[in-house]
Amino acid sequence: MAQKTSHHPVMYGDIKLFAGTAIPEVAQGIAEYLNVPISGRDIIDYPNENIWVRLHNSVRGQDVYLIQNTSRPVHRNLMELLITLQTLRLDSAGRVTAVIPHLSYTRSDKKDKPRVPITARLVADMIEIAGADRYMTMDMHAGQIQGFFSIPGDVLTAYHLLKDRLFQLLPTMKDPVVLTVDLGFAKKGRNLAAELGVPISFIEKRRRTKTNAAQALSLIGDTTDRDVIIVDDEVDTGGSMAEAAMVAQQNGAREIFSVFVHPVFSEPAIEKLAASPITHLITTNSVPVAPEGIKTLRKKRKVDILDISPLLGEVIRRAHEGRSVGEMFDE
Repeated sequence: MAQKTSHHPVMYGDIKLFAGTAIPEVAQGIAEYLNVPISGRDIIDYPNENIWVRLHNSVRGQDVYLIQNTSRPVHRNLMELLITLQTLRLDSAGRVTAVIPHLSYTRSDKKDKPRVPITARLVADMIEIAGADRYMTMDMHAGQIQGFFSIPGDVLTAYHLLKDRLFQLLPTMKDPVVLTVDLGFAKKGRNLAAELGVPISFIEKRRRTKTNAAQALSLIGDTTDRDVIIVDDEVDTGGSMAEAAMVAQQNGAREIFSVFVHPVFSEPAIEKLAASPITHLITTNSVPVAPEGIKTLRKKRKVDILDISPLLGEVIRRAHEGRSVGEMFDE
């Protein structure tokens, strides 16, 4: 192995892919994109809910990528991620990268009330201490969370995929307008609207202090007799998205497109979205959605679930080869 200097990067062995149990379809898609097999491992849940991990082969000196989500069940998947990272580190992997399409706890990113934790920082520390040298994730709730990590990482966005799909649909839309679910998402919404070449509107939303439930108060902008593209980073319980769609409908919207990256879909998100006036839903497979949930949503609307595997696969390839990731997006 080459020595680390200020002029020459450290060189690692071959790519080794490992998959956790949380997001197998994306892991398989990455493996097929890279034409690299997923390495063998045993992950056993004991009756006492302890998790045990064993690798089938040595990873000494190799460039290892562990693909594992921290979506539901959050704590079980998070512990599996941490234990597997430590297993890879203790087996002397050359470099370990945690590939986490959806990183949980990112909404807990500041002390906005007395006597509360900053859990996003805690999770970042645990990932690093467990053995990760790098991390990859997608569309975190707040940009400052990158500063919680002391290790380098690639924080990717799936909006390039969503934007490409919207460009395909634009010719069929009537006077489209982007609508953000709240003012906090205004900057990202404005950037998307600018790239699509359409105007933007906003929902003014406030959260009830005790329940943390969102309440849409008014719409800023014009949606009358227009097709509306409602954008957000994730849909959790579905309240904000469903309420935004209802407000848009009340303000004269025609077709309503719901566009977001992470389909977290906590209860009762599926029911809320299914009962909403949304006519076309566009998201990704960054979080697995149960087939029955997709079937429910498709009863009255179109649903597009875009595959993030090629994007992650290309970033892994570039990271392994020491090439720029920003060039993929003309950055």
